[in-house]
Amino acid sequence: MAQKEVRQDTRVSIRTPRARVRGLGVAHHGAGHWWLQRLTAIANVVLMLSFVVIVAKMSGRGFAEARLLVATPLVSILLILALLSVTIHMRLGMQVIIEDYVHVPAMKIAAVLANNAYAVVVAVACLYAVLRIGFGQPA
Repeated sequence: MAQKEVRQDTRVSIRTPRARVRGLGVAHHGAGHWWLQRLTAIANVVLMLSFVVIVAKMSGRGFAEARLLVATPLVSILLILALLSVTIHMRLGMQVIIEDYVHVPAMKIAAVLANNAYAVVVAVACLYAVLRIGFGQPA
């Protein structure tokens, strides 16, 4: 026997609007998503300042000297943290845009998957480059 969905008449309910919609709607990830985007934005400010300093130190240097600078542990760690923070922030921002402006469900899923794949490819490629230089492998 199929169960019939029983809804209360909202005009006579003593429940608050919040109580009536509890458990319905989004998948309960909005607040965490919002906080992560804000935290990566703050981290990006600090890490991009250090990135600008690193790039400024490399100006006027030759390729070998620039590689030596990137190979130092502190610079490598700052670059890795910056690229991870930027790619996470990029992925989250693009996901919000996709969710807001793509209205066809199949297209939305495909776009979110493509966005995630792109962010992973960018992060892995950058990590590979920094780690290869950091561990002293020839280019």
